[in-house]
Amino acid sequence: MSTDDSDASHASNDSNASHASHASDDSNASHASDDSNGSDGSDDSDGELLAAFEDQFEASPDVRASAPGRVNLIGGHVDYNQGIVLPTTIDRETVVVARAREDGLVRAHSTEMDETVRAEVGADLDGWAAYVVGTVTVLADEADTSVGVDLVVGGDMILGAGLSSSASLEVAVAGAVNDVHGLGFDRRTLADCCWRAENEEVGMACGIMDQFASALGERGHALRIDCRSRAVESIPLDGAAAELLVIDTTVSHELTDSGFNDRVRECHEATAALDAAMGKRVRSLRDVSPEELAAHSEALDPPLDRRARHVTSEIRRVRTAAEALSDGRVSDVGSLIRESHRSLRDDYEVSCEELNVVVDILDDCEGVYGARMIGGGWGGSVVALVDPAARETIADTVDRRYEEATGVEGDVHSFGFGGGLSVETT
Repeated sequence: MSTDDSDASHASNDSNASHASHASDDSNASHASDDSNGSDGSDDSDGELLAAFEDQFEASPDVRASAPGRVNLIGGHVDYNQGIVLPTTIDRETVVVARAREDGLVRAHSTEMDETVRAEVGADLDGWAAYVVGTVTVLADEADTSVGVDLVVGGDMILGAGLSSSASLEVAVAGAVNDVHGLGFDRRTLADCCWRAENEEVGMACGIMDQFASALGERGHALRIDCRSRAVESIPLDGAAAELLVIDTTVSHELTDSGFNDRVRECHEATAALDAAMGKRVRSLRDVSPEELAAHSEALDPPLDRRARHVTSEIRRVRTAAEALSDGRVSDVGSLIRESHRSLRDDYEVSCEELNVVVDILDDCEGVYGARMIGGGWGGSVVALVDPAARETIADTVDRRYEEATGVEGDVHSFGFGGGLSVETT
């Protein structure tokens, strides 16, 4: 499984954040699996984490923190252009149990990886541990104090399916460390620290969407996140009218990392060219309307013109979708999601054959409001907003027809809407 739907971060995020999520359970499940009852931290799961903590550290943890994954309904590749996104969290989460240390040391165990890491705050690590230690490092810097910790990571997040397990891990770690050390940071500050950790410590260039959604999510709501001002607005989602299907193509193409970096560079180049041509300050493509772009199309050579057309039109689609969602016009939101995929496919050129096959199948299904690729691109997953009454039929259809068309077995997951960061004493 490949893509992380940080529409601001590329596909390696989820795979590098391979923490203690139960990914193997899902990959072996029936492809049309119903995950909608999955993520409130079952007693059995918590018992496993507590036992692992006592086994690793010969003590009991003081706090349990959980943070959900998320799906971005619309707003692909606009967060690093200071645009607007519309994610919602899902009912799958990373869970961390922890206790404080006073010596600046991080000891972390992953139940899924069956791996324990011991490192000083500030250490340069790889893999899942980089996200853990990187988050603790930024919190220590923000608080200007020692924040060592013993922790165990678990939960039921699915890796590599575009659900941002990396941000889920960071936010859960931040919530736990904030509590056991009494740092007093609010959720917005924790989200910002997690974003800094991913950018500064892990080295993944990303926008704020993933961390802000996981930390600030509200059950049964989407979040309209302004990636420039960082304003967040909660918009109710009617679970009786719509549910989420995420179809993991289970493929990843070689362009994933280099292609993402190319798109970031192309957006910067388009911004610079328009700043010089338009007679007004253009700090990012956020500052350009679709009409202004059309009027100054001569300033951009291919493919910069297409990249800018996607970003400017996608930001407008997000604004319109947020208004439609606020009014309960789910079918209108679905139409905009369909337009988003076409733009990502044709103008931003980050889709692939397998993603397009899935979207085409879904477009033919009754009960699908809209579907689009999510993630960095060139593999990964598709999100579909569907009528709950048609969910099972849709899942069975896409599961069967995708394999017939590609020869590849995909994974179909159904999710309920999740909450946000939760912290409690053990």
